[in-house]
Amino acid sequence: MDNPIQLIILGVIVIGVIIIFFVISSAISLWIQGLVSGARVGLLNIVFMRFRKIPPKLVVETKIMAVKAGIQIATDFLESHYLAGGNLSRVVQALIAADKANIDLEFNRACAIDLAGRNVLEAVQMSVNPKVIETPLIAAMAKDGIQLKAMARVTVRANIDRLVGGAGAETILARVGEGIVSTIGSSNSHKDVLENPDMISKTVLAKGLDSGTAYEILSIDIADVDVGKNIGADLETDRAEADKKIAQAKAEERRAMAIAAEQEMKARVEEMRAKVVEAEAKIPVAMADAFREGNLGIMDYYKMKNIMADTQMRDKIGSSDDEGTK
Repeated sequence: MDNPIQLIILGVIVIGVIIIFFVISSAISLWIQGLVSGARVGLLNIVFMRFRKIPPKLVVETKIMAVKAGIQIATDFLESHYLAGGNLSRVVQALIAADKANIDLEFNRACAIDLAGRNVLEAVQMSVNPKVIETPLIAAMAKDGIQLKAMARVTVRANIDRLVGGAGAETILARVGEGIVSTIGSSNSHKDVLENPDMISKTVLAKGLDSGTAYEILSIDIADVDVGKNIGADLETDRAEADKKIAQAKAEERRAMAIAAEQEMKARVEEMRAKVVEAEAKIPVAMADAFREGNLGIMDYYKMKNIMADTQMRDKIGSSDDEGTK
């Protein structure tokens, strides 16, 4: 039993020695690399970086890169930024680029910018080489009702001091678009804008649209101005069409009321005719009653008939004269 146990212990010892050899050998290699480069990193510190889950090669190489550029950064600062989730290589590259461009950028500020989710290296490069962002085609209407469509190119430079907490390029574009709309809208005529398109850029640039943003606006150039629709005329046409429909609706309402009144009048006339017919139907009955009661004699009846015949004759004569006259 002793021999197998001894063999197992011996195997574990051999494996441990091999692991320690590779760890120490790689640590020694990095330690020597930093030592000859002037970026001293403790040997034990390199060994313990693996236990802290920090890649020693990344830390040593970034420190060598910084030292060769004349920037001194403590190893603990590099480790802490890596553990915080930062991009160590990008931060050191940004510090080197800022130093060469005479831009005041400290390590802590660069780390804060990087941890805020912004590309600190790109920000430094944009601070040296300004970027041009282009607005979409913005439509606005002048006071004379003519629509203008303008597009601007905005030259911006990154503001290192406002990168943390500052608004992005979308805010710049929105503010510039709002300024273009208000400038065109305040113009008395669209011709004024077409004759002097730089009035837009001057007015917008004077409003300080870069306040609270991570950029500094250097210039606003109007790339294109096109004439759109005559919105004023379209609005007047739409208004006239609406007034026409309202007038037609009111006329139709009056017509419906007149038809209803006419129908009501016809109904009343028919009702009166019905009453007349009903009354005429009662006349023979009344005459018969009068004969029975002795209130009406036969001679009286003939006289009434003669009067009715004369009346009908006169009506016919009068109607024939009217037709002849016509």
